[in-house]
Amino acid sequence: MDLFIIGLTLDTAGKVLLGVTVLMVHQHVLKEHKIDGDVLRAMRLEQVVGALAVVLIVAGYILQIL
Repeated sequence: MDLFIIGLTLDTAGKVLLGVTVLMVHQHVLKEHKIDGDVLRAMRLEQVVGALAVVLIVAGYILQIL
């Protein structure tokens, strides 16, 4: 498979993943109407998934450059 296609796929997956995690945490805060332990756990999960998304975006960029 072409590296450009793989890179484009990883880049898109990273952006979508980042957007979904942000929306999930915002929805959680809206539902709870406060920031408590449950919301903080969701934010920690968002950090991990967000970091994974950034790695996918960077990997996609590198593959597209090659």
